[in-house]
Amino acid sequence: MTIKPACFLLLICIASYVHAQQVQVTPTPDQIIAMTPAWKGERFADGRPKTSDRLLERLKNVSMEEAWGYLRNKGYQNQFEGDWMIIRPDSVMTGRVVTAQYMPMRPDYDSLIKAKGKSEGRIGNTNSWPIDVLKNGDVYVADSYGKIADGTLIGDNLGNAIYAHSHNGVIFYGSVRDIEGLDEIQGFNGWVKGYDPSYIQQMMLAGINVPIRIGRATVLPGDVVLAKKGGVVFIPPQYLEDLVLNSEFVELRDAFGHQRLREGKYTPGQIDQQWTDEIKKDFLQWLDTQKDLPMTREELDAFMKDRTW
Repeated sequence: MTIKPACFLLLICIASYVHAQQVQVTPTPDQIIAMTPAWKGERFADGRPKTSDRLLERLKNVSMEEAWGYLRNKGYQNQFEGDWMIIRPDSVMTGRVVTAQYMPMRPDYDSLIKAKGKSEGRIGNTNSWPIDVLKNGDVYVADSYGKIADGTLIGDNLGNAIYAHSHNGVIFYGSVRDIEGLDEIQGFNGWVKGYDPSYIQQMMLAGINVPIRIGRATVLPGDVVLAKKGGVVFIPPQYLEDLVLNSEFVELRDAFGHQRLREGKYTPGQIDQQWTDEIKKDFLQWLDTQKDLPMTREELDAFMKDRTW
């Protein structure tokens, strides 16, 4: 069977169209839900888990070591990355993750991504597309494979746009430019691998809200990030509440133990080992005297009910 040239050209056009339709800038909401099935709570329209603003605020008081240790005990051993250049080193940032994957430029694939983005109504350069999807409380997290020179994802213009959308900052496994201008954006912060005055070149956006690697960590869209002076840790959203409550409970236990040690009521050996029923009873009575608990008493009672202490 001989295929006429016109029919052959038509088949090529159809194949190219089908291939272009398979390219995605971002997964569908159903795909993101399938990617994060352990989360049973509320979600954004894009499918990402919508964790509690209140828990995000309380997470700021959790130490990096506590968060890291909790996740390792749950089997998540690859959620931390350190060694950052931080715009405001003494600040803490928490938020819900929007991911972006960047790769070295490959013209054929870059053309497909741009064509797909245009069909979806995306405008501007591709490094601005992740900013357009940010919601209040989000953190823009991007893997730009550690590229510093010619790898600057944002300057102060895009930094202002990021803060306007999210009232938060960025975590880039790559670089930024206009560092002085970024520093002037009140409330904005960034954990980046470097600074360079150059413009972004020979890089392409490969996907938004896809799984990415940030150094030692694997990050999914909708993860919760805790960023501090010592580094960043990415928390699967299904563990956020228990992690925060566990940290707050440890804080209360430590405060009680330190007070009783200063008073000479118990020895270090008694406090550092499994508590006796007498100490547990004393702790419960001590809790009744505390006016500024980090959690509600209802949360505390429910948490202690399931603990073995």
